[in-house]
Amino acid sequence: MLKLESVKVSYGAIEAVKGVSLEVRKGEVVTIIGANGAGKSTLLKSIVGLEPVKDGKVYIDGKDCTYVAPHKRVGLGVAMSPEGRGVFADQTVRENLMLGAYSRKSDPRAIEEAIEREFKRFPRLKERQHQLSGTLSGGEQQMLAIARALMSEPRLLLLDEPSLGLAPLIIKDIFEAIRQLRHSGLTILLVEQMAKQALGVADRAYVLETGLITLEGSGKQLLNDPKVKAAYLGAH
Repeated sequence: MLKLESVKVSYGAIEAVKGVSLEVRKGEVVTIIGANGAGKSTLLKSIVGLEPVKDGKVYIDGKDCTYVAPHKRVGLGVAMSPEGRGVFADQTVRENLMLGAYSRKSDPRAIEEAIEREFKRFPRLKERQHQLSGTLSGGEQQMLAIARALMSEPRLLLLDEPSLGLAPLIIKDIFEAIRQLRHSGLTILLVEQMAKQALGVADRAYVLETGLITLEGSGKQLLNDPKVKAAYLGAH
């Protein structure tokens, strides 16, 4: 579903991603863990086209998408729930969801069905569907960001730090939603600092340090790896 070959991304003279190769197979949950500033968010942005790739290749479902515009990648079945949620604060919950379905605007009935599906997944959003998104709690905004990404009916969902700044009970709800999406067959690439939870839900995982992949393996292998335990699991 996704393959990166020696991808490099730079901000001026600073190389944030230094030649990353990874793959995500259809139906897998793959997680990327790493410290702040490791290049995780930059890597996700390069996959959806929000950061230009300086060198290397991005393949989505076998197609070279290295220089394909972001909106066209949505059409190829890719969607992202960004770090910081990025909800449209002055739009209602329902309007945010409709914006997530812009690529399907020619089919209003399908959009309504998708909205109802997300309300079933996140009942709290249904209760607040006419509320301005800027007035929601952090957890509700995260639910909305994920639901909005799902409105385009992606085949590959990128989740960037979905637990960031949330209370433990809400984090539990978010990871339960990720498990349900996995059972539905959706392919997911998850960037997450809550390493224990992320590795627990992942089929496979990569460790990113200062723009380079330093470890890879199954979620279980990395959970039990002494280096990963020492660096990322001590606080969880």
